[in-house]
Amino acid sequence: MARANRYFIPGYIWHLTHRCHKKEFLLKFDKDKKNWMSWLFEAKKRYGLSILNYVVTSNHVHLLVLCEKDQNVVSKSMQLIAGRTAQEYNLRKNRRGAFWQDRYHATAIEYGTHLIQCMIYIDLNMVRAGVVSHPAEWPFGGFYEIQNERKKFNRIDRKRLMKIFGYVGEMEIRENRKNVIDEALRTERHPQRDYMWTESVGVGSSRFLEQLKERLGIKSGMRRVVEGRGTHELKKELAASNDVFDTQKGYSGPKKE
Repeated sequence: MARANRYFIPGYIWHLTHRCHKKEFLLKFDKDKKNWMSWLFEAKKRYGLSILNYVVTSNHVHLLVLCEKDQNVVSKSMQLIAGRTAQEYNLRKNRRGAFWQDRYHATAIEYGTHLIQCMIYIDLNMVRAGVVSHPAEWPFGGFYEIQNERKKFNRIDRKRLMKIFGYVGEMEIRENRKNVIDEALRTERHPQRDYMWTESVGVGSSRFLEQLKERLGIKSGMRRVVEGRGTHELKKELAASNDVFDTQKGYSGPKKE
């Protein structure tokens, strides 16, 4: 069963990545991407999940969330989204077996520059894949949602973004995000996948990561801070095979909600 990490520390931002079973393209049809997004909206409505960014591809998803006071909100939300998406897909296709490859991975992201870079990384996912030339062309992501005004079913927590970055209003959010992405595309013609954002325990300054290790408690002894590419990342030691960020067998959905 694709369970959440046991530790979602309140006040931290988490980049979650979840892949389809055996990296199959189980989300390749628009209806399946939209279904995942509809359950993302339901998680926001039902549990108060604070969503900062997301993107749905054909075989995996990225989700950037803020864990506020209740650390169980992220866990319950991911169980709902993953479970319902898998359950409805298998029912429609008369399919049995795992839909998700394993437990999703969570990376803690520091506020400021690191958060901006992580959001860029998520936005440029389909550009890296060569599917689109600009994230504005991909309707299954947070960038597209921000750039296109919607009256209903907004998933992105715009009020939280304004508070984090000091934006005055939604227009400033749209303009800033567009300018940041355009600049990233100009300076990095062929954005490459960076495992730092998807496989590390945390990304940020050395001080941030040392504090993260302390908050994780006994698990911190199985982690190390690595410096590189102008930042720091908290990486798993290979020996830490059964800790809270490890993976489990594929998940086909819950028997009941």
